Amino acid sequence: MKQYVIIGNGIAAAGCIEGIRKTDKDNKIIVISEENHPVYCRPLISYYLENKTDLDRMNYRKEDFYDSMNCEVLYGRRAVKIDPEMKKVILDDKSELDYDSLCVASGSSPFVPPFENLDKVKNKFSFMTLDDALALKEAATEESRVLIVGAGLIGLKCAEGLSGLVKSITVCDLADRILSSILDSECAALMQKNLEQNGISFMLEDTAVSFDKNRALMKSGKVVDFDILVLAVGVKANTDIIKNAGGEVNRGIIVNTRMETNLPDIYAAGDCTEGYDISLGANRVLAILPNAYMQGYTAGINMSGEKAEFNNAIPMNSIGFFGMHAMTAGTYEGEVYEEKTENSLKRLFTKDGLLKGFIIIGNTERVGLYTSLIREKVPLDTINFDLMKQTATSAAFSPEVRRKKFGGVV
Repeated sequence: MKQYVIIGNGIAAAGCIEGIRKTDKDNKIIVISEENHPVYCRPLISYYLENKTDLDRMNYRKEDFYDSMNCEVLYGRRAVKIDPEMKKVILDDKSELDYDSLCVASGSSPFVPPFENLDKVKNKFSFMTLDDALALKEAATEESRVLIVGAGLIGLKCAEGLSGLVKSITVCDLADRILSSILDSECAALMQKNLEQNGISFMLEDTAVSFDKNRALMKSGKVVDFDILVLAVGVKANTDIIKNAGGEVNRGIIVNTRMETNLPDIYAAGDCTEGYDISLGANRVLAILPNAYMQGYTAGINMSGEKAEFNNAIPMNSIGFFGMHAMTAGTYEGEVYEEKTENSLKRLFTKDGLLKGFIIIGNTERVGLYTSLIREKVPLDTINFDLMKQTATSAAFSPEVRRKKFGGVV
């Protein structure tokens, strides 16, 4: 009997399970889950803080998912080593698992800079897992003053989740703007204004350098008193287990479009990987949920002996704070088409006759049509792009394409 082993139990792992089971209904699948929870939607942990969802609705699949897929899940276990020659995975309790095909879907971990006296802070948290959200919710009170280090997506979603539950929230970041990895200054200012109108305070171009219990000394020399500290500086791909096995690693585990690593019968998927971005024309870490699932699904199909490729990955972000939504995708290069109002903005980036990327704040309805133009590398001279610039509509396509893409709508 063939045995599949999956390291990790997130979205990529769920995709891998379903990819395997598409063609192989019988052989054994073992999932190594460091967390003690079934697969859940990580982006929903901020909504859990806000009481907008509950633990049951956070589940990514139905309660019988693992049973229906004939999977064995080892909860609370961590893979510490891979032996590619013997085709074994060694766990933290020194037990060993044989594998015929292995998928590493180990995700990412918080990056924590070496802050002075951080160990003296009692109430400090990350905000990446369900357990982080459960612990933070238990610690927060109406009198809590919260300091969040990091104004990226994780830190800001944490701020939104805690809003209304605590006395004050201050977010600091060394960058000169929020969401600096995906937004320029003008776009970031629009989102920041909305957050500030909802009670979030910011200290930008400034960050904590040391701590004295519940007091943060900032780079600027200012002092911030807090009751709860959230560290959301950034994340790093969990690559060590592949690197230590002799696998090729950069910022993420290097995979091809079949999700193969350079080690025989070992695949990787999800936030731990570095794959090809068609909008950039180069490899990069694409740590977003839809890509994680498709990478896992592709790995699973190939592990089962069939053939599949995931060759149209692009970076995408769908974010929203207090009712203001933003979507971004692709790369920001080339000519720019722009529309903006006081509370909205649209930028479309075109190069070499293709849509390469976009930033849209405000009305994000039907933005998936722009995403498909990037993924499918649709030549803009084959559609009515002047119409598409104004509104994402199927009417921009020819009748023949509409029939093919949209089920006969003309």
